[in-house]
Amino acid sequence: MFRFANPVCLWLLTLIPVMIVLFAAAAVRRRRRLERFGNPETLRQLMPDVSPGRVRLKFILLLAAYALVVLAAARPQFGSKLREEQAQGIEMMLAVDVSNSMLAEDFEPNRLERTKYAINKLFEGLDQDRVGLVVFAGEAKVQLPITTDYRMARAFARRIDPSLVSVQGTDIAQAISLASLSFSASEGENRSRAVILITDGEGHDGDAVAAARRAREQGIRIYTIGIGTPEGAPIRIGGDFVRDENGDMVVSKLDEQTLETIARETDGLYVRASKQDIGLEEIVKEINALEADELEVLRFEEFNEQYQYLLGAALLLLLLEFLLLDRRNPLLARFNIFRQ
Repeated sequence: MFRFANPVCLWLLTLIPVMIVLFAAAAVRRRRRLERFGNPETLRQLMPDVSPGRVRLKFILLLAAYALVVLAAARPQFGSKLREEQAQGIEMMLAVDVSNSMLAEDFEPNRLERTKYAINKLFEGLDQDRVGLVVFAGEAKVQLPITTDYRMARAFARRIDPSLVSVQGTDIAQAISLASLSFSASEGENRSRAVILITDGEGHDGDAVAAARRAREQGIRIYTIGIGTPEGAPIRIGGDFVRDENGDMVVSKLDEQTLETIARETDGLYVRASKQDIGLEEIVKEINALEADELEVLRFEEFNEQYQYLLGAALLLLLLEFLLLDRRNPLLARFNIFRQ
């Protein structure tokens, strides 16, 4: 793989055509000034040591040296090696509810958008932790496998939408089970794995508490965030409010009881989101207090720098330009390669 570490420096190469034009203009001006003194053929005989070819070669050498220096300043780099190293960190799987009830507007602009904003801020503050993302409604799907690529994680978080899951509902049990299976392979007890469950907790399908117990047996702690208000809010989809079969407006309310039980069963923590703070920062502080296991992280080593070779070639060209005289050397006249 090849790249320039400072590609902006390559813009300096655009000065080369300007230098060529200026050199050509100066040569024309010099020739016209000589023509004022007499016939060019006669002047050539009167100045046998003058060598226009040497002047052009010196200019070409300077131009080539300039180009090499610019390329060196851009820092060309070849190849990259992957190496495995040990890093201290936590593995976190975020399980995010994307059911239609998350579109309720008791949080501005709605519950889901506030969740996405908080997740993005969380990913910006991570360092060596691994994160993954599961979205769920009536079924659960892995949106992002466990990774340390936070830029990609933020990109996937921005795409969270109810359309990602076709089956409506709130199957927390399936979300917990899928999140538990999404951690990297590890032998023995691992206290550095955590699931952060973000949901309004409404409309439970499946046995969420039993799934939480199974997760605890695997050494996984579950931290739950209840987003919404007990009073609830109507759900707006496509500008229209959702209504039941009787035509009454559906109001989605926060259901905290199951979320508190899930957190308690796994020695986790339950936090009720507020309109000012969804609670992710508080949970991450709690998670960071866990003993961080050694995680194997695949990283790119630094690219191999190549600029020194270009600088060496540029210095060689400048040395040649310095040693090359504008006039013919009488001692080397018989080796003159510029004779016309």
